[in-house]
Formats: sequence, structure tokens, C-alpha cells
Amino acid sequence: MNDVIFDRVALIGLGLIAGSMSLAMRRAGVAREITGYARSQATRDTAREIGLVDRVCDSAAAAAEGADLVVLAVPVGAMGAVAAEIAPVLKPGAVVTDVGSVKRSVLEAVLPQIPEGVQFVGSHPMAGTEHSGPRSGFAELFDNRWCLIVPPEQADEGEVRRLEAFWAALGATTERMDPDHHDIVCAVVSHVPHLIAYTMVGVADDLRRVTDQEVIKFSAAGFRDFTRIAASDPTMWRDVFLTNKDAALEILGRFTEELFALQRAIRTGDGDTLHDYFTRTRAIRRGIIEAGQDTDAPDFGRAKKSV
Repeated sequence: MNDVIFDRVALIGLGLIAGSMSLAMRRAGVAREITGYARSQATRDTAREIGLVDRVCDSAAAAAEGADLVVLAVPVGAMGAVAAEIAPVLKPGAVVTDVGSVKRSVLEAVLPQIPEGVQFVGSHPMAGTEHSGPRSGFAELFDNRWCLIVPPEQADEGEVRRLEAFWAALGATTERMDPDHHDIVCAVVSHVPHLIAYTMVGVADDLRRVTDQEVIKFSAAGFRDFTRIAASDPTMWRDVFLTNKDAALEILGRFTEELFALQRAIRTGDGDTLHDYFTRTRAIRRGIIEAGQDTDAPDFGRAKKSV
């Protein structure tokens, strides 16, 4: 068990990430008290019912008051407004972080709201599932996953290290990154792949020559995994693309160029180009497995969950 890192931690938003953080904090023993708030009354009721945090509050300010660490676990488009709401009650010496997958726009929205004597340090746990809501969390979500730490230029080094120690106690491996580089990296490894998954599922829905029953019945790993990704929270992903517009459009442009090249190879029967391309991309998959970020098991190592 780890030593206490933050006496009181406030979770603003009580979905998959925040719920998993609460459970992981309890497992590690790094917080003495965990408070929480969610905008939805139903979510707050569920969180109370299952004991997700020690104390569920009825406003973001009530949850954040007196907290040593405040975690903004809301859609990135709402970060600025939430930061403004809690700013008057933040105690001197507190640390505020977020768990959003976009960083430049979050820094621009949140930093102006942070009062003097309070530190804001961005963080982004690279972990998740297609499930959402207060019942979806589990303590192991961050184990052996990356958490990117994105401090603003003026961040206190001691508080950055404290936040890194906190995420390490929750099971994650941390790496620091600057906000613009973070956003382009996430556009490549997360944002655009999600958009492609949404698009592919939408295409299947549009192909009336393939019935709904056939799509469901014969879905092999490729389409099945597209549907898993495309089941993710729509509000969160809407905000991701609106706030990471430039990086997403840049990577989408490159994707489109690659797609046109593959279309041409298929049309002209250029088997050598296709084989070389697939060989190169296969090596990337092997690298992911060797890095411990997935498994080559037939079910990709995903635990079967009862619905």
C-alpha cells in the first residue's frame, strides 16, 4: 500500500475514468477522502447507491471545496465552465488536473480560471472501454497503461512530480508531453481511429444490400472491433473533434491520401504495393504487442463481460 499523496480528492464527473480512479485510489490507499459530483441527479444517486466515492455532493463547488486534488473528468468542451464554477472555493496549495484527451484547448480554457496559489497540471490516462457511467469503473483500468502528463510552462516541478506519483500509484506509467505534441499524437493513435470506426459502422448501416442481421451475425474481428470503438460516449467524442480540430484534420488529410493510394493499387491490380503496405503495418502491430500494450490472443486479451 502506498502512502497518502492527497488527503482529499474531488472527482468532478463520475463516469468510467473518475469511477475507476476512485476504486484505484482505494486500492492504493493514496487518498484519505474522495468526494464526487456529477451533473446528472441519476448519476449522483447511482454513485451514492454503490458507494463509488466517500461523499457525493450536489454541486461541483461543494465537492471541490477543501480538496487537495481536483480532477476534472467532464467532456473537454465543459472544462472551462467547470473550472470557473469551482475557482472561488479552491484552497491555496490545491492541484487541479483533468483527464481529457485534448490538451491545448483545455489549457486555454482552464488556466485563466485558476486562482493564484493553485496549480493546474493536465493529465491524460490512455485507458478506457466502450462503457460509460458510474457503474462502469474498475480499479485495474490504469494498470500498465500510459498516463500523459501535460504541465503548463509555469507549473511547479514539485506538484508535477506529485501528480506523476499519484498516477503511478493508480497503476499507470507516466510520460510528460507538451500540449501541441500531445494533441497530434492523440489524433494519430486515438481520435482519427475513432472517427474511422464511427464512419465504417455508418457505412455498414447505409449498405441496404447487407441486412442488419447479416452485419450482426457475420461480424468478424474487424467490424466487431469497429462497433466496440464506435459505442464510445458521443458527447465526449463530439467535444474531442471540435476542440482538437487542427490536429484531427491534418491526420485525416494524410489518411485520405493513403486511402487514395490503396484504392489506386486495388484498381490497377498492384499486388506488390498492397503486400508491402500490409507488411509494414503488420510490423507496427507486432511492436504494440511487444510493448505490452495489447496481446496476440484471439480475443485480443479482452475479458468477457456480462451485460
